[in-house]
Amino acid sequence: MNIHEYQAKELLKSYGAPVANGVIVMNAAEAEAKAKELPGPLWVVKAQIHAGGRGKGHFKEAAAGEKGGVRLAKSAEEAAEQAKKMLGNTLVTIQTGEEGKEVGRVYFEDGADIEKELYLSVLVDRGTGKVAFIASTEGGMDIEAVAEETPEKIATVTVEPKDGVTDEVANKIVSALKLEGQGADDGRELVRTLYKAFTEKDMAMLEINPLIVMPDGRLRVLDAKVGFDPNASFRHPDIEKLRDESEEDELELKANEFDLAYVKLDGNIGCMVNGAGLAMATMDIIKHYGAEPANFLDVGGGATKEKVTEAFKIITSDPGVEGILVNIFGGIMRCDVIAEGVLAAVQEVGLKVPLVVRLEGTNVDEGKAIINGSDLDVISADDLEDAASKIVKAVKG
Repeated sequence: MNIHEYQAKELLKSYGAPVANGVIVMNAAEAEAKAKELPGPLWVVKAQIHAGGRGKGHFKEAAAGEKGGVRLAKSAEEAAEQAKKMLGNTLVTIQTGEEGKEVGRVYFEDGADIEKELYLSVLVDRGTGKVAFIASTEGGMDIEAVAEETPEKIATVTVEPKDGVTDEVANKIVSALKLEGQGADDGRELVRTLYKAFTEKDMAMLEINPLIVMPDGRLRVLDAKVGFDPNASFRHPDIEKLRDESEEDELELKANEFDLAYVKLDGNIGCMVNGAGLAMATMDIIKHYGAEPANFLDVGGGATKEKVTEAFKIITSDPGVEGILVNIFGGIMRCDVIAEGVLAAVQEVGLKVPLVVRLEGTNVDEGKAIINGSDLDVISADDLEDAASKIVKAVKG
C-alpha cells in the first residue's frame, strides 16, 4: 500500500524528521486561502499522485510552455493559479505511462534554498532478510540510473535487528553521504528516526529523494515516498485510513475484496493460476511463445468455488484480455473446485474469448470431466508448454 507525498511527510514529521511546512489542497476553490497559510516568499506547488517523475512529467491539457507536476510560485496568488491548472488535469510521467493519472490533490510547501541534494532510503534487503539503508550523494536523480552508471556512488548499510541503528551504522551512512558538522549531526539523528518509523509502521519502503543540505548545513526531507507491507495492515488502522483508492486499479481493489493476489499488466492473455511461482512461470512461457500476460493472478491454495468465480470475472472484466489460460496444479487446491468455479463464472458473464484449461493434481479426473461434460468451447491442454502454445495460437488466429 502506498500513500501520497504529503501524507508520508506528515508521518515522518510526527517522528521528528525535518520536514517543511505545507498544506494540502483538495479543490480549486480553496487554493488561494490554503496558499496564504504559508508565509512565502517561495511556494512549491506539487501535484499529488502515486508515481515518480512528477517534476519531469507533463499535463495532457497543459497550456503551451507549461510542464511538470512540481512548480515554483512567488506569491500565494500565483501558487493558487498553478494549483487550479493541475487539479482535475492528467499528469503523465515516466512511471504512469501515456494514460497518466488525474490529479485530485495539490500540495503547497515552503520553499528552501538547496546547497546539496542527497539520496537516502530504507528497505528490506531480500538477500540478507534485514533492514538496510541505501545512501548516495547523487540525490535528485533516478537511483536506478545512478546504480547503472556510477554504482560506486551508492552505499548499502545493513542493520542488525537485535542491535538497531548503532553509532557505527549511523556513522557509516553519514560518511557515505559525505556530511560534516551540523549536517552530520542531523544525519545521525535522521537515520535513527527513519529506522524507528520504518519498523514501527511496518513499512516496505521509505525513500527520500532528494534529502537536501541547506546553506546553514541543516538537512530537510524535500520529497518522500512510503509504501507499507499489506500483510501488516491489520496492525495499523491509522495508516489504512490514508489509503487513496482513486490511485489504485479498480480490478486490483476488487481482487483484494476476495483475498486474491492480482496485479494488472499490459498484455492480452489473462491468467488464472494457483501459486506465485507457477504464476510467474506461466507468464514467462506466454512471453516465450510471443504474447504478453494481461495479469498476475494467484487464487491461492485454499480457494473456494466462489473465489474462483470472482477471479474469472475479474479477468474477463479487463477489456485488454483476448484469451484466458487457466493453469492449475492441484495440491491443496482441488481441480474439480477450479472447474466448477470456471463454469459458474462463464455461465454468469459469458465467454467471448478463447479459453485454454490445463489441470493436474488433486481430483484432476473429476475436474476434467466437469469441463469436458459442459457445453463450453474450451481447449484442453496436457502440460504448461502445450497450454501456452495453444492459447497464443488461438488468440493470434
